[in-house]
Amino acid sequence: MGAPPVPRAVAGKHAGTVRTDALVREFVARAVAAGRASGGHHRRDHVVPLTEPLAGLLGREPGTPVTVRVPRPDAAAVVIRTWRSEPDILRAVRRALPNVPECLAAGPGYAVHSRVDGTVLADVHGPGEPVDGPLLRELADLLAAIAQVRGGVLPPLPAHWPRNHTDSQGFLRTLAHLADEQVRRPDRRRYGGLFTALGVPEDALSRFADRVPALTRRPYGLIHGDLHLGNLVRPAAGDPRPHCVHWEQASYGDPLYDLAVHLVRTRHPEHQRPEVVDAWAEAVHRVRPAATAGLHRDLRHHLAFEYARSLYADVIRAARSLEDTFDQRRLDAAVATVRDALRAAAGPLRLGRVPERREIERILFRRAASGAVPRRPAPARALDWTPDRRVPEHPDFPYPAVADALFLEGAAPADRVFKGAAHLTTVLRVPGTAFPVVVRREATVVLRRETGFLSEHAVLRAIERSGVPVAAPRVLALGTSHATDPAHRYGGDAFTVHTYEGARDLGRRPEHPVHGLLPHEADCLVDQLAALTGVDYAPTDPVAGGPGFYGWLSDQLVALVAGLPAESQRAARILGLPDAPRLREILARHRVTDRACALLHGDLNPWNLVRRGDGPPLTLIDWEMALVGDPLYELVRHMHLTPTRPEIRDRMFRRWDARLPARFTGGWQRDWRVYRWIEIVRSAYVDLDRLVTGTSLDAPNVRRAVDSYAMTLAAATASLGLSSRRRGTPRPAWPTGPGTPA
Repeated sequence: MGAPPVPRAVAGKHAGTVRTDALVREFVARAVAAGRASGGHHRRDHVVPLTEPLAGLLGREPGTPVTVRVPRPDAAAVVIRTWRSEPDILRAVRRALPNVPECLAAGPGYAVHSRVDGTVLADVHGPGEPVDGPLLRELADLLAAIAQVRGGVLPPLPAHWPRNHTDSQGFLRTLAHLADEQVRRPDRRRYGGLFTALGVPEDALSRFADRVPALTRRPYGLIHGDLHLGNLVRPAAGDPRPHCVHWEQASYGDPLYDLAVHLVRTRHPEHQRPEVVDAWAEAVHRVRPAATAGLHRDLRHHLAFEYARSLYADVIRAARSLEDTFDQRRLDAAVATVRDALRAAAGPLRLGRVPERREIERILFRRAASGAVPRRPAPARALDWTPDRRVPEHPDFPYPAVADALFLEGAAPADRVFKGAAHLTTVLRVPGTAFPVVVRREATVVLRRETGFLSEHAVLRAIERSGVPVAAPRVLALGTSHATDPAHRYGGDAFTVHTYEGARDLGRRPEHPVHGLLPHEADCLVDQLAALTGVDYAPTDPVAGGPGFYGWLSDQLVALVAGLPAESQRAARILGLPDAPRLREILARHRVTDRACALLHGDLNPWNLVRRGDGPPLTLIDWEMALVGDPLYELVRHMHLTPTRPEIRDRMFRRWDARLPARFTGGWQRDWRVYRWIEIVRSAYVDLDRLVTGTSLDAPNVRRAVDSYAMTLAAATASLGLSSRRRGTPRPAWPTGPGTPA
């Protein structure tokens, strides 16, 4: 008598029938309808007893509990997959590891697995609790057994997999690229703006992959990829050793990665980690000695990647948790999750300083209260805001348009959110407004050593009132946005709305002259600097404009050096830079001609210059560093901050001398080198402080400055007439945390 018919997708060798397929689908539908489920963020597991006649078709007794696994319809892609089919993985792995669950049936959107009756270890060991010695050894033996499985019994690997199956460096780089492709990119439009607001650059994972160093070669083996206590079951009967379930993240590569995943996701207490590592090394060495080579040197790189990858999964899950229910308890939990993830990944991804809790709260609040969640209306009071009467209601952008902009802000995609050293800028197209706008917010904590002196909105309004031909944004609104809670816990979140000065096609990112100005752009910039001398700066700073600008500038630099934190001052001494009193003496040796003062932008680095195709070649943005001073200083500082070829420099000086009245230019040929010298010296201190403290390293102008610090230091010490005691350029002091930079 023949075997009973089984479903087409059932693990086995028999063909199925349409009737059996229908029985399985009906069984799955009833299991889901029962509503009792457990599982992770991307699947739901329903434990139900097998019914007749399906039990007979599957070769099981009626009433045998099985696990029906169905994907969550709204699940985010937050895991890395080497193989797409978990049933294929289970069929392959069971040949070597008989305790792996058996896939009894599978089809589109479901799978039926055999069930291990027992205790899930996560139910008896809380996160972060120490694990007793016998269990540690059992877990190490399990990881060793998994690492023994060779590639010959596994499904075919993707074409992009490293060809040499001992290439540990290639494997880790492949994982980093897969994380970028499978985790970050699929939800980039939905969550990319959130990551940018949190200070995570779009290329963070690809840059991590580029930095993976040469690693010790270790023979590849099977990797579970998600071995934490929630995926380990101690059977109620039979073999007492833990059984491993949930294999959809399995892979094939460096066995050391499975240990790193286990350490991160099980969250062993810090004091127990060495014991876990030693137990793993002992167990794996018994069965595959070569797989433990270079363990203590290379483990940190695998841990770094796992913390980096986890950042994306944790932030997306935290944001999604606010989409169904947005209340204070969930918001607090989401903020804690995001902050912990950022702190752990800051070193591996070189993120610079992690935002404070209050800033993370505001970012998540704005997103949850915005149009980012179409299926849940935003709280009515979440868009309340209070206008700052220093900027009256603008006829081209009335108060209802401001409210619309605030509503849209939190949902902006990644290519419309820009994180600078001090501000978060979001580009929006508001319905009913003929032009795009930007909402600018200052970071909660701005450790910017070079502070501004004038109010940006006052400077921009002065330029607009003057009518001079300076291409700058217009201020449309100024105010503070509020929250839904009566205590206004998130109130006082100041913002400014400006006109957007980038390309009218918002799909194109703004273009900046990062490699230097073209001749016509240099002419345009000089003409605008000349036009700035016609702006009445008295309303912005009534006491400015007197003689002695160089003396004032020197005092500001000395005060900056004196105010550096102790660790930055210590590094400066080691590298041969003078302390504040000595610097004051050196600066006092120079004299500069007193010229008439004018309004200055103050920070004309390339990223504050926007190339335009529909107006003046350049628009000047980000005026928060504006000041009143010597126009020659503005021009020389621009040349210091922007790559400037000698022929462009000479062209700009000639045009500047011809365009500006004589009271602004007298004696410039003698004085411009003094300003260049003081800017080189300033950069030596400011960039060193950024390296030591990790401040604003996600801003592109800062990143470029610190990358060339060795040249800056050499030029500064030479111009100061001092000998450098440099022993090598300092590395950035990434924020401390469990992640170790690769």
